[in-house]
Amino acid sequence: MDLAFLHPLYADPGPWASVYVDLSRHTEDTAHERELTAEAIARELADQGADDATCRAVRDAVNELRHASDPHGRALFARAGRVVLDPPLARAPYGGTTADWAPLPHVAPLLDLAGEDPLSVVAYIDRKGADFELRTALGSRDAGSVTGRQWPLHRTGSADWSERHFQLRVENTWEHNAAEVADALAVCQDETGADLLILVGDDRERRAVRERLPKRLRDRVTEAGHGAGSRLLDGEVERLRDDHVRERAREDLERFLAARAPDDEGRAGAAEGVPALVEAAREHRIDELLVIPDGPDTHREVWIGEDADQLAVRRTELSTLGEQNSWAARADDALLRSVVMTGAPAVSMTPALRGGPADRAPVGGLGALLRWR
Repeated sequence: MDLAFLHPLYADPGPWASVYVDLSRHTEDTAHERELTAEAIARELADQGADDATCRAVRDAVNELRHASDPHGRALFARAGRVVLDPPLARAPYGGTTADWAPLPHVAPLLDLAGEDPLSVVAYIDRKGADFELRTALGSRDAGSVTGRQWPLHRTGSADWSERHFQLRVENTWEHNAAEVADALAVCQDETGADLLILVGDDRERRAVRERLPKRLRDRVTEAGHGAGSRLLDGEVERLRDDHVRERAREDLERFLAARAPDDEGRAGAAEGVPALVEAAREHRIDELLVIPDGPDTHREVWIGEDADQLAVRRTELSTLGEQNSWAARADDALLRSVVMTGAPAVSMTPALRGGPADRAPVGGLGALLRWR
């Protein structure tokens, strides 16, 4: 997950209100229920010590969602009387609506609730061209189309020389159109930043387009076994997107497991456990952070200073490093602040470990691939 969008949360010091609002339930009384939820959230934050202005800002923001059509939910991050960020969620919050008041924004749940939502382009391919559709967990929209040569497109059954010549022209038309579709799909991916390209159509057309895509896109492509003219249902797209997320998470996990083993000089290319990760974060060595959001060490207490690389397992360590002010924070949120500010990504290991052995997981639910050993 690219965490760059979280930068506004670290431009100012905390404390922060972090609210995950469940909007997945829709009834005749939804608007009234959400008004009650807004009041309950404000009270919960006040009980945790939040200032009145921030409580009001969050209450008003949740009230504004009473008629929202978001299918899953919304996260709200607020401080000093203002909601700074309110990203939509790709799935409903586990356990319903929650509210926290803490020195750092509680962004770790986003890895599961918003991060595992690959932006997908569905390409409906036939011999004439293709229609593109942009799909996310929040819905779909048209993403353009491409039309190739219109004639000739169909084979004949004759075997004389003129008909064989005609069939060769048909083959050339198909190949030309496949190249046109591949080029247009590559442009569409570049413009949208899509994580996954889903090819729909007859076997031959899908294969022809896939073979002509740039190499950089090959690992982003999957195919749906539908004939030309078919349209994918939401459930089918969701399954393909889930498969893609699971495969990418498994690849990250395999890289982590391979890097776990020390080299000939006893140095490992991966770290796990809070003390090792805190040290790596202070040295800006985390290349990718791996998180199991409900892992036992994610809520372990660490100590942070005003800057992202000021973190320690014990408070006295920060004093030794010259930091005058320090606060207790969750380990996952402290590490996520660090990687956001150093430009490293983070990924949830939940999809990779689904149904797999627990001993493959990073110790305590937190691990990292390192920039150098």
